[in-house]
Amino acid sequence: MAGQQFQYDDSGNTFFYFLTSFVGLIVIPATYYLWPRDQNAEQLRLKSLRRVHGRCLWYRLRLMKSQFVLLSSALLFGWAVFLLLAYKVSKLDREYQEYNPYEVLNLDPGATLSEIKKQYHALSLKHHPDRGGDETTFMTIAKAYSALTNEQSRLNWEQYGNPDGQGATSFGIALPAWIVDQKNSMLVLLVYGLAFMVILPVVVGTWWYRSIRYSGDQILINTTQLFMHFMYKTPNMNMKRLTMVLTAAFEFDPRSNKEATIRPTDNVEVPQLIRELGNINVKKKEPPFCYPYSLKARVLLLSHLARMDVSEELEEDQRFVVRKSPALLQEMINVGCQLTMMANSRGGTRFHAPRLVTIENCMKLTQMTVQGLQESKSPLLQLPHFEEEHLRYCISKKYKVRTLQDLVSLKDSDRRSMLRFLGEEKYDEVMGVLGSFPHITMETKLQVLDDEDSHNITAGSIVTVTVTLTRKRMAELTNPPTTTTSTAAPAGKEEDDDVSDKGSESDEAEVNKDSHSERDEDSDKHSDTEVDEIAGDDEEKQEWWWLYIADRRDQTLVSMPYHVCTLKDTEEVELKFPAPSKTGNFQYSVILRSDSYLGLDQIKPLKLEVHEAKAMLDNHPQWDIPDTEEEDEEQEDSDGIEESEDEDEDD
Repeated sequence: MAGQQFQYDDSGNTFFYFLTSFVGLIVIPATYYLWPRDQNAEQLRLKSLRRVHGRCLWYRLRLMKSQFVLLSSALLFGWAVFLLLAYKVSKLDREYQEYNPYEVLNLDPGATLSEIKKQYHALSLKHHPDRGGDETTFMTIAKAYSALTNEQSRLNWEQYGNPDGQGATSFGIALPAWIVDQKNSMLVLLVYGLAFMVILPVVVGTWWYRSIRYSGDQILINTTQLFMHFMYKTPNMNMKRLTMVLTAAFEFDPRSNKEATIRPTDNVEVPQLIRELGNINVKKKEPPFCYPYSLKARVLLLSHLARMDVSEELEEDQRFVVRKSPALLQEMINVGCQLTMMANSRGGTRFHAPRLVTIENCMKLTQMTVQGLQESKSPLLQLPHFEEEHLRYCISKKYKVRTLQDLVSLKDSDRRSMLRFLGEEKYDEVMGVLGSFPHITMETKLQVLDDEDSHNITAGSIVTVTVTLTRKRMAELTNPPTTTTSTAAPAGKEEDDDVSDKGSESDEAEVNKDSHSERDEDSDKHSDTEVDEIAGDDEEKQEWWWLYIADRRDQTLVSMPYHVCTLKDTEEVELKFPAPSKTGNFQYSVILRSDSYLGLDQIKPLKLEVHEAKAMLDNHPQWDIPDTEEEDEEQEDSDGIEESEDEDEDD
């Protein structure tokens, strides 16, 4: 704008307006979304979980740490800052208020000239500097009198809002006044240079360097490469070898991960644990299994599975190892699937895919880690208050209880008689934990989509297996209605043939775990690990499943494992795979494995009858076009060309 003048407002008041607005934009929405609607909601939820999860470490930590207090304290502090800034802003001078000479002289708009002179005379006598008045106030009164009596001043006031004429527009920057003070210019310039030319590049560079070291699942790239190397080198990996590879991950190396620690006391405590554990391949010189960090992590993991007592310092390191292990095992499963797909794409020549037992051992080790239980132990040890000496009551000839399903299917009187070594309170706790375990039923449907006959499987066609998973709690089976009494039996008998993994894999049922991992009674979707030894954080373990199709005869994966993470009541999953290129009958298995429980895995047979693919027809009826139609089409095309040529000539 021509003739417009500007001057900088160096009072610094603009900064407080900006800061007040900024804090308000954060505090107000945060209060609306984060303030708990019911302060006792979390405590009530924890109270409802006490029967099942009262012995869990995460449960005790959650009781001690009130999230409401922390959150409400942060919000209250934000409101205190906001109100303080608002009070500060309210005390600032109103420098941009509209000038009104009538208000200055305490007159009503439209006052006569005599009233203006009379009021001016009274105020000037009161505020004249010679009579002890304030000079600034007197000048303001004189300026207002001039604006109402002088023609030019009145014109300037009406046009520009100022009796003195057009003034300068004042503006400010939302920064404290001392930053733009000329005396501090060199200091401010130095700080800006340090912030934008040194600190910012260093922060961005450090973030970038750290981020490129991790995969999308926050696993170190070096660890993924390590897993790929050993899974390719050892396609058939037993549990002992798998444990060694797992604990060789760079996440446990202090040089790659600052969370990992090597303590001076490890030289005394780790060898002592090695002697108690027995043979754990300590003398193996193959790197990186012989490195101190790998040996320590392996000892801590094995002592966790053996439920051995460790010192307080080692217990902290053990929790770190156990907390990291499930994610690392999932990465090993992903690596195994990638190698399998690579082998399939190359036809299996010169490329050995990991065997099915290797991938399944990763899943088993995840269950064992979550529950803190060795592979050979009884699944009944998942229940609280169960010890090795108590198992003899269960496996006696009278009861023959070896699995959780067997325990559920017992009559109440027989169950109470068998568990007579438990008091009433402990028995109720055992039944609460047992009832929180999931009971999954699995139904499959086989078809070939996008085909004329969806039930006819031909060589090379894409087969779709639709698996419907239905989840219930075992509490619904312990005391079922008379009409559904038979539903408890399939868990032990019927499922031996087609559904359960207990019959065809009774050894895996033995691999079960110490279920200090329980299910939230209020949330059918989440599973909370109750094992005190592994609950290193204030977190509740979630119950997930792997679903896949395998050829157990050839020990190969047919479809890649699908991670079921949202199973609440019912979920439908589609598994797709190419049918064999040869005709004949094939026997596959649809397998469901838990990542949190031992002994609840299921296997359902899948029979595949592959037929010869139909030959492609060279002359299909719909392709036969009569000669007359072809001649008509050619004639129409030629007519169209002639018409276009005539139009061009006319133009």
